[in-house]
Amino acid sequence: MTDTTRSQPPVRRFPRREVLLFAALLVAVLGVYAVMGIAYSTRMLVEAACYAILALGLTIQWGYAGQFNAGVMGFVALGGFSAMFFSVPVNDAFWESELPGELGLALLYLLGAALVVYGATKLDRLGVPKRLRTVIAVALAVVLYLMVISVLRGVTDEIESRAGFIGGLGLPAWTGWIVGGMLAGGIGYFIGHICLGLRSDYLAIATLGIAEIIKAFLKNSDWLTRGTATVSPLPWPTPGAGDLGFVVSRSLYLSVTAVMIAAIFFLLHRAYHAPWGRMIRAIRDNEVSAAAMGKDINRRRLEIFVLGCILMGIGGAALTSFNGIFDPQGFLPLNHTFLVLVMVILGGPGNNLGTIFGAVAVYLIWIMSEPLALMLMHLAIGFGEGAFGWDAPGHLESRALQARVLVIGLLITLVLRFAPKGMLPEKVKHHG
Repeated sequence: MTDTTRSQPPVRRFPRREVLLFAALLVAVLGVYAVMGIAYSTRMLVEAACYAILALGLTIQWGYAGQFNAGVMGFVALGGFSAMFFSVPVNDAFWESELPGELGLALLYLLGAALVVYGATKLDRLGVPKRLRTVIAVALAVVLYLMVISVLRGVTDEIESRAGFIGGLGLPAWTGWIVGGMLAGGIGYFIGHICLGLRSDYLAIATLGIAEIIKAFLKNSDWLTRGTATVSPLPWPTPGAGDLGFVVSRSLYLSVTAVMIAAIFFLLHRAYHAPWGRMIRAIRDNEVSAAAMGKDINRRRLEIFVLGCILMGIGGAALTSFNGIFDPQGFLPLNHTFLVLVMVILGGPGNNLGTIFGAVAVYLIWIMSEPLALMLMHLAIGFGEGAFGWDAPGHLESRALQARVLVIGLLITLVLRFAPKGMLPEKVKHHG
């Protein structure tokens, strides 16, 4: 082999598979527009775009670093709470009373108690035996929790009885999106310090449990979120339907989410092909070898986990703002964890373009399963009544709604059987 042959750059293939898949997806979307109308179809695309942001957060955790996060719902809920808290108008009944000062004092007590317990966990540095240190820390945590929670409960009961809930800050909705990402990233940093040392299956169980804790807290904190009473309407960062009409306002919102996806995709693409991305994949593929090369495994795994949580928080905030309602009970594992997981599996873990394809395709299937199943049921009933004299069953709408789960289950089974690496698998370049 001559030097000239060695120096020739690799031939880039035409992305035929990508073009065909996205062309088929475009045809399906246009079919939905033709059947369901512009307003409905645009709403579907906005929600699919928000789910694409969530799926990008999961694909960098699972696809880049092999971290199986089963608690996507919790970070979506945190983003939704932030979008609600920052955009809802100010509640004068709360802020014009003495309740803010009492709440602030109770939160200071809580912070002080946390600092005391944290200090107790460091008593071994002063020569205290570790077992005694643990006993002291646990005893202080229990006693201080009971003391602080009694004070906090008294204040929150007053807030609920006199003001309903504390209300929001009346700021633009996009501020809640940014803070939602920061809040989800902060909670992810705390969780990562505790859970990232676990194996993948235990990490999934831990994140799922933490997501349920977050949901339970938001659901039962009526003073903060109104709980099951919900908060609506939530402002948009763009003009709403009352100003521009349903089609134009939703199209404008879709443009905002599309720009967000383009920016996230560009940054992730650059990071994936940078030395940082190669290091993350090296840790995923062979952690022992990466550690032998001097890489800080725990730090890098924590970085990727926090980054994914930030995207989940932003996507959750954008989705909640668009829906116009914050309902802590509406965050379900089926909708906000399992569905996102299916999107990543279908598209291809670790492939950003495949994840976007999977998000739009799976959400399209999820939404259209109900009307298509209802149509097939009516056709079957009409044929059965005419040919065999069947009696039509009742509650067809609820029966058709359950077809979503059947279709998604069938879809994931087929993908895992015939395309286990996704429709657009991760392209791994081998060097040397």
